[in-house]
Amino acid sequence: MAELLHTERIVPRLKVNSKKQLLMELARRAATITGQPERIVFDLLLQRERLGSTGVGRGVAIPHGRLPRLDKVYGIFARLERPIDFDSVDDRPVDLIFMLLAPEGDGADHLKALARVSRALRDEKLCSKLRGCDTADAMLALFSAKGDQSAA
Repeated sequence: MAELLHTERIVPRLKVNSKKQLLMELARRAATITGQPERIVFDLLLQRERLGSTGVGRGVAIPHGRLPRLDKVYGIFARLERPIDFDSVDDRPVDLIFMLLAPEGDGADHLKALARVSRALRDEKLCSKLRGCDTADAMLALFSAKGDQSAA
């Protein structure tokens, strides 16, 4: 997880009121770290959501997609101040979001990152701890510890 996240890519208390507003905010932040146009990132995320919600259940969503001209996989994690409707598979509102963006032609790394994030966020103890964190550093430490356990 260390290669996907850094403290500047973690938002401990994101304030949004809707799925669209969340995707716009994620696109804005992604544009800053990837150098990609915000509108292209937003359109990609929106298009992916139209295929089926990336709300995987238990308050977690993993919006993702592939973009041309990216050099590696990027991740952004956010905990929402207030859960929002995300059309999740279990119809529960979402408050933990991990967005992944990968290079367009890079299927293997994208799928590995998606599997790693999905596995980590299926851990109810980790999710509970993330919901109790107030700083990006503390959240990164939790993800790093989880990654170390997976590697062992």
